[in-house]
Amino acid sequence: MPDQSIYIHTTAIIDEGCKIGKGTKVWHFCHVMSTAVIGENCVLGQNVFVGNNVIVGNNVKLQNNVSLYEGVVCEDDVFIGPSAVFTNVINPRSAIERKNEFKKTVIRKGATIGANATIICGSEIGTYAFVGAGAVVTKNVPAYALVVGNPARINGWVSEQGNSLSFDKEGKAVCSSTGSIFLLKDGQISKQES
Repeated sequence: MPDQSIYIHTTAIIDEGCKIGKGTKVWHFCHVMSTAVIGENCVLGQNVFVGNNVIVGNNVKLQNNVSLYEGVVCEDDVFIGPSAVFTNVINPRSAIERKNEFKKTVIRKGATIGANATIICGSEIGTYAFVGAGAVVTKNVPAYALVVGNPARINGWVSEQGNSLSFDKEGKAVCSSTGSIFLLKDGQISKQES
């Protein structure tokens, strides 16, 4: 008997063999391929595609028109905005099969990808990083970085709540929501444990 906590809209195509965790909702016109793994309490908005060998963690939100192709890994608590684009081959050609050249793309825990952003394959989006709407990510994004533009460049830093972090002369910032302390050193952020 199927898990009653999983909601799958009647128009969704769920290939046999895929794994979908408890509490997940799969909405209109989605397609989840047979070797995809989707965690618990996820939401797949309208017209989402999840390809073979894609891994989606727990509590991930995939907004409308997102396609995750083979090679993409989303850790827990990731948010991917509407129509964000992922690739898996650097130099695709219609007449040349390059499935053996797929590059892995990893979106780390708590990261946000804004609407219409493009993530070039082989990139890693760091923990709690924030990719602005329409940005084109061509290289790794550090943890807690806010990146915007084409190509995406660091434009600031954010906390787990998405609040802007302002660093003092000593490289210290405090989250306005939680009071958590962050340290910036050599272009990398670390959270000070209490």
